[in-house]
Amino acid sequence: MPLRQRDRDPRPRDRRRSWRPDRRALTALPLALIVIITVVDVLAPPDIHLGPLLIVAPALTASLAGARATFGVAVLALAALTVIGGIREAGLTTTNIQTQIAAQVAVSVLIVVLRVLRDRHERELARVRSVSEAAQRVLLRPLPDRIGPLHLASVYLAAEAEAQVGGDLYAAARTPTGTRLLVGDVRGKGLSSLGDAALLLGAFRAAAHLHADLPGLAAYLDGSVCWDLAQVAEQARRHRLDGEPDDSGSDEVSESFITAVLLDIPDDDTVVHLIDCGHPPPLVLHTYGLGPLIARHPAPPLGLGELAPTTYEVETFPFEPGDRLLIYTDGVIEARDARKRFYPLTERVAAWQSERPSVLLRRLRRDLLAHVGGHLGDDAAMVVVERLPEE
Repeated sequence: MPLRQRDRDPRPRDRRRSWRPDRRALTALPLALIVIITVVDVLAPPDIHLGPLLIVAPALTASLAGARATFGVAVLALAALTVIGGIREAGLTTTNIQTQIAAQVAVSVLIVVLRVLRDRHERELARVRSVSEAAQRVLLRPLPDRIGPLHLASVYLAAEAEAQVGGDLYAAARTPTGTRLLVGDVRGKGLSSLGDAALLLGAFRAAAHLHADLPGLAAYLDGSVCWDLAQVAEQARRHRLDGEPDDSGSDEVSESFITAVLLDIPDDDTVVHLIDCGHPPPLVLHTYGLGPLIARHPAPPLGLGELAPTTYEVETFPFEPGDRLLIYTDGVIEARDARKRFYPLTERVAAWQSERPSVLLRRLRRDLLAHVGGHLGDDAAMVVVERLPEE
């Protein structure tokens, strides 16, 4: 499956486990604190009052366990404070003890309420993650590890913390003569651009094997995107005529587009055919170096074809056995660190170009997240395609 943004820890998994504390020991800590504070307070001189420290127990429990456990520990802490007050010479009738008990009750209620709200938020968050992961499985299907004479690897990093999929997309399809690949980037980021990404992915999967040439496929994809944008615009027009509020996002229709790169890799020829629709140029990694596949006749992004009728021209580049292609979205090269410096993708790839595709992407993912401090400002996707030696 594609690697996700939540897998941010670059340390090996077994190393992380070795540092993971025992949860049962942590949840027993508040109980131990109640016992220790109670015993010390009872044995301490009359002018030393440690009872107010018992509030630490429910506060600590709230960070380790749920609302029920927090409530139980709060009750035990209150009981311990009552015991301390009863043992004192003046008993529970003093203003000092009564004030301590009242304050502990008030703070404990606040802690339990906050823990209840946190539990509710975590349940909602879990539902969001579940829906997001389901959307990823349906829309952004994992690329196969092997397709024809090609070895594939992919990684997707969503800008929105709880989203697993957004406006970046990739897909692969087999044809009778080779393999076709699509990597695209919808204007915008996160879940707001999911609809356009789903539309393009569906159109590509339906038509990749039906069009004999790459320009025909590109024209079909552009027409699909333009048709969808026209439908949204028509819906907005009808809403305005009827005086109804428009929540279709039509205000941004005129600015909507999808940058994309289409690749056709024949099985029986050591080349790659490419159409670049306003997308960052892929990098080709040869055994002797690397460089971008810059199209001499780039096309406009998909969705703008009706504004300027386009004739798609195919660019052809060598792609020998052992060579690899790195196709990426602009969320990678436009990622900035704390000093506003862009991510140096070509420099990083040059240092790791001898690595296998999956290892190369793991290194890039870790390094990219480290560069931005763990949070991307835009969705980012990368796909590596390696032509395997002939068997």
